Amino acid sequence: MIKMTKWRTLVLATIGFNFSFLIWFSFAPFTGPMAEEFGLSLAEIGILASAAIWLAPFGRILTGWLSDRWGAPTVFAIVLTYVGVFSIASAFAQSYSVFFVTRLIVATAGITFVIGIQHVSEWFDEERLGTAEGIYAGVGNAGAAGGALILPRVFTESWSGPIFETSWRAAFFYTGIVSILLAIVYYTIGEAAKSEERRRATAESATLKQWLHTATRYGTVVLALAYVMSFGLELSMNGWLATYYREGFDTNNLVLASTFAATFSVAAGLLRPIGGYVSDLLARKEKNILPVFTGRYREQWTFVTLCFIVLAMIGMSLAGLTGEVLLAVAAGFVVGMGCAFAEGAIFAQVPAMFPDSSGSVAGVVGGVGTVGGIVYPLVYAAPVMPSLHTGYSVVAATMIPIVLLCAWVFQPHVAARATDDGFVVSREDAAGAPADD
Repeated sequence: MIKMTKWRTLVLATIGFNFSFLIWFSFAPFTGPMAEEFGLSLAEIGILASAAIWLAPFGRILTGWLSDRWGAPTVFAIVLTYVGVFSIASAFAQSYSVFFVTRLIVATAGITFVIGIQHVSEWFDEERLGTAEGIYAGVGNAGAAGGALILPRVFTESWSGPIFETSWRAAFFYTGIVSILLAIVYYTIGEAAKSEERRRATAESATLKQWLHTATRYGTVVLALAYVMSFGLELSMNGWLATYYREGFDTNNLVLASTFAATFSVAAGLLRPIGGYVSDLLARKEKNILPVFTGRYREQWTFVTLCFIVLAMIGMSLAGLTGEVLLAVAAGFVVGMGCAFAEGAIFAQVPAMFPDSSGSVAGVVGGVGTVGGIVYPLVYAAPVMPSLHTGYSVVAATMIPIVLLCAWVFQPHVAARATDDGFVVSREDAAGAPADD
């Protein structure tokens, strides 16, 4: 019975997050028609793409902690419900200010990631946890690709439905309805943990002092920054690439530009389980793949994936400067592959390092990681850039200090204490007990 419920939990969490990702970036395929209706410039489209991430850092940190405290089914259902309501409201917005605010709230759908991470970790053992989290997050992230591929084909520019004549308004209305229905399903059949003892232990660890302790450990901080340059990058690309392929290569076909953008989302989503599986495999077999970080198997794989992202982003700029759109699409796929591997590796480490507070740590890592999604689109669309293609290399340069910090923390003597040593709050203070001699 437990085994069946475990897999049902994985399926339920994956479906919930997949749809959350779809509704999160449902605006991206329609930036052209929306820009025309509201009179938006290219820079303002970049701000809209950035705004989709503004509330995610705080939202993920809060919901990660609440998931530990209240249980994932309750928190997931609450988020899906209000996201659905505001998505419906955005479909009726007549002014850009109202539209912007409602979509800002809809964009908090992305905070469901940490809820699902916590939910899955409450059911799977450490040996298979990286793979399970990789499947959850990978298939879930592919919701962005689903939105790019499905929504502009179902809700075409010639859309004429019973309520709306505008394609993007119809898309926002009906995805909002689905979100509310999914919330009901999640709350009805979701179970918080595989045992009452596990649920109680997780809830009891979710104190504010304990959260502050885990949030400031070196392991938490470095994984959060690594997530900035992997998942934050993925978010920025999901909201930007349709515009990039349309404006950078004069691809005026909305469906074609969205299809090009979807290739990145497919790679970033569906390949993510590989990142988690490789991390599990190396840890299980105790296999070193680098001459450094000996004995830190998960850390070695994470470091390799982060280096891969930096090189892939430089390649993205070079491919774009050739003027060949298909080469740029292929380069985007490679960047997506790097994001997928790194994200899977990082979230194989999180619950393995912090088994009793996976929601809280996932909230910090996932929340801080979204900052890249806020900042990077502003770099891509910055007027000072010589062209739309050069921003990727600039972003790659900003990632190098993060890679160097990871290299320091991943050293065996530092990594061994990365869950104990940190910036503020000792373990004894977090537990409310006096320090031992």
